[in-house]
Amino acid sequence: MAKELVLGIDIGGSLTKIGVVSRDGKILHRTIYPTEASLPFDHFMARLKEVVNGFRNKLHPGQQLVFVGVGAPNANPMTGNIENPPNLGWGKVSPLATEIERAFGLPVVIANDANAAALGEMLFGSAVGMKNFVTLTLGTGLGSGIIIDGKLLIGQHGVAGEIGHVNVEPGGRQCNCGLRGCLETYASVTGIRRTVFELLAELNYDSELRSFSFEELNGENISDAALDGDLIALTAFKRTGEILGSKMADTVAHLDPEAFIISGGLSKAGHILLDPLIESMERHLFNAYKGKIKILLSKATRADAILGPAALAWMEIDSMKFS
Repeated sequence: MAKELVLGIDIGGSLTKIGVVSRDGKILHRTIYPTEASLPFDHFMARLKEVVNGFRNKLHPGQQLVFVGVGAPNANPMTGNIENPPNLGWGKVSPLATEIERAFGLPVVIANDANAAALGEMLFGSAVGMKNFVTLTLGTGLGSGIIIDGKLLIGQHGVAGEIGHVNVEPGGRQCNCGLRGCLETYASVTGIRRTVFELLAELNYDSELRSFSFEELNGENISDAALDGDLIALTAFKRTGEILGSKMADTVAHLDPEAFIISGGLSKAGHILLDPLIESMERHLFNAYKGKIKILLSKATRADAILGPAALAWMEIDSMKFS
């Protein structure tokens, strides 16, 4: 029976996922509940304390929580704060690490949620054995995490790897970050929804997607339609794959990764997304990289999101032991 355990916390704009995780990635206890991000940070902390205390009461004699890893939007590992989160109504700065350490009496390490997910893939997922790879999460936005020589790339200011905010089209679609033409406004669930509605106005094809309002349309609707042969949905995935693939080729030129690991709602479309993506990436690659970069789908489920923050905690424990 595992004696030392860590707490993995994944904070999203809609849902928070928490779990108790062993060193080998086994999730002993877990729960998912609404973040209620429009309410104050103090409310979030009160709910978190309630859940974690419930976990502690379930531990067997001899088991103990020794560390907390947290993945959250705009989490800065250098300051321990969540800074200027677009989908959390907690103000410009929330002292996340300090408050969690105070609440539970445990050391805390935090990271951007996409960065934590990359560590989860390396320790427990599709990137086991890899030292150089990039994760792309195609959800509401486009999250990314970069691993170089087995280490998370965070940069000088703690915010490296924002591939979703490289420019695709100057003066293009408005992004929530304040810029225009960001990659995530084209290659994400939100982005492909916008593409679908542009295509519905542009083309006269019959499409089951015409029966959806913009609010009703989601990645699953579009993926299902594409898998059924819907021409609007297929065209939307083709355009999305072409744009994303070209920017992945740019990333390869910067980093020379072994693989990209793709997750999130759009990944559910499988080859319908991957075929145009791979074709576009290979077409835009410098010759030295052609045919060498693997594209993999993540095996992680939504509930597995806690494995990223847990991996963050275990790696921090190991770095402290050998420092």
